[in-house]
Amino acid sequence: MKFDDVKAPLLAGTVASVTGTAASIGVVLTALTGLGATPGQTSTAVFMMLIAYGALSIGLSWRFKMPISIVWSTPGAALLVSSASLGLGFENAVGAFLVTGALLALTGLWPALGRLVSSIPKPIASAMLAGVIFPFCIAPFQAIAQYSAIVIPALIVWLVLYRFAQVWAAPVAIAIAFVGIWLQLGVQIPEAQILPPFELLAPQFNPVAIIGIALPLYLVTMASQNVPGIAIMKTFDYEVPFRPTLMVTGLTTMLGSFFGGFALNLAAITAALNANEHAHKDARKRWLASVFGGVLYLALAFAVTPLVAFVNEVPRVLVLATAGVALFGTMVNAVSATVENTDLRLPAVVTFLIGASGLALFGVGPAFWALLGGVVIWQWLELTRAKKN
Repeated sequence: MKFDDVKAPLLAGTVASVTGTAASIGVVLTALTGLGATPGQTSTAVFMMLIAYGALSIGLSWRFKMPISIVWSTPGAALLVSSASLGLGFENAVGAFLVTGALLALTGLWPALGRLVSSIPKPIASAMLAGVIFPFCIAPFQAIAQYSAIVIPALIVWLVLYRFAQVWAAPVAIAIAFVGIWLQLGVQIPEAQILPPFELLAPQFNPVAIIGIALPLYLVTMASQNVPGIAIMKTFDYEVPFRPTLMVTGLTTMLGSFFGGFALNLAAITAALNANEHAHKDARKRWLASVFGGVLYLALAFAVTPLVAFVNEVPRVLVLATAGVALFGTMVNAVSATVENTDLRLPAVVTFLIGASGLALFGVGPAFWALLGGVVIWQWLELTRAKKN
């Protein structure tokens, strides 16, 4: 194979993997530590997830000769941060991750379950996501009062790049924030081993964790990652093999949960970067982009332990602020989808408000109640319209 045949896929896969990981790693670390994971458990979980979805990106792309990109669920990680207030302990969270993986695998075996998830209106699903990530997205502005010299330059960089090079906006802004933390606060990367301790965890199955973590995580992963990922691939004339993809990501999620890993799924934005004409003029060769991206994921895994050690030295308000910058783009898309349908605007807005409120009843977090509230109001309005007709 000539170098010209691999140059474009190599560049596309590198850009997709670097930007995707850099833009989401802060959210993932915040989620795991918030749920009670120790630094060793956090680095183990992130290492194993990067290895897993790097291997899956390579394997699935090679097997089906299409650019199938597998990543962790960034919206799911944001949801997990809101679940930290439940105080269930990391072992119960791990049990919920295992259940989420089982539901993803079951969706592959039983497509009707996927159709059921898809029947939830997009505005309501998007509103749940917007409500869950809302506390993140205001965190940068809350941090300005105390750390203006760090946060303001990052926000300016994000705004400029969002206008001229959107794909780089979040990663570069986060890098600017970390440089500011290093210069302003003197935070250094502590000495850390390259490999994590590989702590094996014993999942515990708490009904509250299953209702408050597993189900919302599954729904967010399906509605915000898998379904859009399949739709994006269709726009490039790729028909993702639904059953094997969902089964393998679900089973891998189940296996990874024993190391603290949560949901793996089809990529959305990363998928677009690897599947468009910039990855290769010949659509039959674009699968190489996600293969190269998968190789880079494997390499990035070995930088996780020092990164976790660095983040543990950073004030929490700044960790939340950098995670919030990473989620600005997700927030824009979620809010846009929330109000796009006038008939569903009321239930969607109520869903958003419940999610943003942080409501927790009976030990169950806001994501579940937001979705429940939105669906109930939606069905009530549908019943009212039916009676009028």
